[in-house]
Amino acid sequence: MKCPFCGIDDDKVIDSRPAEDGNTVRRRRECLHCGRRWSTREAEEMAPLIVIKKDKSRQPFDRRKLIAGIMKSCEKRPVSLEAIEQIVDHIERSEIHQISREISTAEIGEAVLKHLRSIDEVAYIRFMSVYREFSDVASFLNELESLKHGEGI
Repeated sequence: MKCPFCGIDDDKVIDSRPAEDGNTVRRRRECLHCGRRWSTREAEEMAPLIVIKKDKSRQPFDRRKLIAGIMKSCEKRPVSLEAIEQIVDHIERSEIHQISREISTAEIGEAVLKHLRSIDEVAYIRFMSVYREFSDVASFLNELESLKHGEGI
């Protein structure tokens, strides 16, 4: 496997164990050239998960895009990358068991909101403000009020 830091294809596996979900294997690797370490995950190959966009177009699920979007809402917040990856893992895992293998962006957004709310309310509000595309301050404030009173998602 190529090192993500130096690009050399010379590494060794330091540790290998089942991931939390039990469906993947997490491997810790070390580059024999530069000495840096990183983690990889191995999973059974399945038909790709397809995302149905708002305009009804379809594209393959991109885990990195979802992680990047969640990371933006968690910027400067005490939310670990591991917690973000667990959110994405849960979304992927729950959809793997579906027959259709398709998920809408609305379903993904609601699932992210559900998880973020229990992890960090500020990250939840940030993600929600982009995802829900509030048209005015009043609708944003209504959502904040429902959060304050323990309603909503």
